[in-house]
Amino acid sequence: MNAAQVPGVLQLQEIIQRVISLMTGLAFLALTVMLVVGGIKYLTSGGEPKAISSASNTLTWALLGMLFLALAWIILRLIEAFTGVPVTQFCIGFPGGETKCP
Repeated sequence: MNAAQVPGVLQLQEIIQRVISLMTGLAFLALTVMLVVGGIKYLTSGGEPKAISSASNTLTWALLGMLFLALAWIILRLIEAFTGVPVTQFCIGFPGGETKCP
């Protein structure tokens, strides 16, 4: 294998960054789908108290999930602003090793 083809720390760092970005996007997508499902459940409940309660719980948990994801991001950005440490960027650094860390 050529030295340029050998995977290393930079590739691992990039894979982890992509996985984190993908999971965050999928979480927001899943929560959006749950909002739609909760809305459909509410519209099709027909006034039945148990069905309305189920729809309400679905909507409540979907909104809380979005709130928690947004709040986590805001907290990370505040930590970054106050400390100057880029906590929203995943970085693996080894002494003497090549890295793309800021």
